[in-house]
Amino acid sequence: MHGAINMLGLAKRVKAKILQASTSEVYGDPEVHPQGEEYWGHVNPVGPRSCYDEGKRCAETLFFDYWRQHELPIKVARIFNTYGPRMQPNDGRVVSSFIVQALKGDPITVFGDGGQSRSFCYVDDLVEGITRLMLTGDSCTGPVNLGNSSEFTILELAEKVIKFTNSRSKLIFKPLPQDDPRQRQPDLSRAKALLEWQPKVALDDGLKETIAYFKRTLDGG
Repeated sequence: MHGAINMLGLAKRVKAKILQASTSEVYGDPEVHPQGEEYWGHVNPVGPRSCYDEGKRCAETLFFDYWRQHELPIKVARIFNTYGPRMQPNDGRVVSSFIVQALKGDPITVFGDGGQSRSFCYVDDLVEGITRLMLTGDSCTGPVNLGNSSEFTILELAEKVIKFTNSRSKLIFKPLPQDDPRQRQPDLSRAKALLEWQPKVALDDGLKETIAYFKRTLDGG
């Protein structure tokens, strides 16, 4: 939390607008679907993945404290799964992991039965959403969900990656990690109303661009 506090202190001193890049993880393993910003979440505060979840939740609290106490202009974006070119091959994210495994012909690792759902937002759409949020007036603080509301299962994602890479990779299934969300889909009503924004890039198109990037990267291009 020192980073958030330090940046808030700096923004207060120089009278700067400040963005908190929050996350859909604040909703935890949600009992509400899709997830709207008014939902407080369902988070295990002592689980193996809780450090990230609760760290982001605490950062949001600090941002709103500074807004209330110091009238600091803040913007809070709750970012859902995002992907695209320039991802790191070993960042552990499902899109990059699947693509690298498929391009190498390695088995694609699916946790659980692959029935858990995610919503994948292409990076260009996310950048547009953040830019529009930053250009709003000071009264528009957020939090605002930014993501893609098209929902896919992890199994569907794996099948798309295999198809678009022409890979012979097989699927292998491993136990689902503790507290892994079963569903994740943003309610984008607030973003549409406040920012006049919604994602434009379909998953198929975004995956093809991302696969092309990873292919160049792995080939040393």
